[in-house]
Amino acid sequence: MNELDLLQDGARSLLSIHLSASQLEAFRWYRDELLAWNERYNLTAITDPFLIESKHFLDSLTCLLAFKPADERLIDVGTGAGFPGLPLKLVCPQIQLTLVEATEKKVQFCRHVVAALGLENVDVLHARVEELGQDDHYRGRFQIALARAVAPMPVLLEYLLPLLPMGGRVVAQKGEMAPVETQSAAQALKILGGRVSKLVPVDLPRVAERRYLVVVDKISETPQKYPRRAGIPAKRPL
Repeated sequence: MNELDLLQDGARSLLSIHLSASQLEAFRWYRDELLAWNERYNLTAITDPFLIESKHFLDSLTCLLAFKPADERLIDVGTGAGFPGLPLKLVCPQIQLTLVEATEKKVQFCRHVVAALGLENVDVLHARVEELGQDDHYRGRFQIALARAVAPMPVLLEYLLPLLPMGGRVVAQKGEMAPVETQSAAQALKILGGRVSKLVPVDLPRVAERRYLVVVDKISETPQKYPRRAGIPAKRPL
């Protein structure tokens, strides 16, 4: 298999997306830069180029199975080295993207990628999401809230639902235990104003375990006291 064929073939077969030559070149640069920075800053445990294509890039793009991109405002919480937000931005340049990350070295890397690739309408915030959820500049301001491997569902919903208006949508990327984990979030959903819309199974090339998109629609307002102050949602899940 040639370089980036896995990504291109997966995007076509899973998402009916044909990646252009310029998009593939951007992904190639992103991958190489991730590996270079990783030698100094340990940004990712995945260092096999093919697994970066599948577990980082293609996995990020599968979020498109949960929504149709327009010019929505998206927020990616706990983005790490930019996943899933930056791959989505490369394929859907019209979205307005905010990346949130609490680790400084990962924030620096994301800002480097955004600047080097000339990506517009992307904000990279060095912040705790609990604080953003109580800030009027961010609370209720995004149509889509994304997160991958950030926290268990009850905790994650407290992070994300306050950022959405009524009708907004959470897309949480989860592993094989997603159905069980989602059931455990019934109380959090009731309190925070969310309803599970669907669980979308995702099978990635060269990845044995099944993944899921947990899609949650916001159907009522989140009480103002949520999210609680930094650290509390994880210590005392709803």
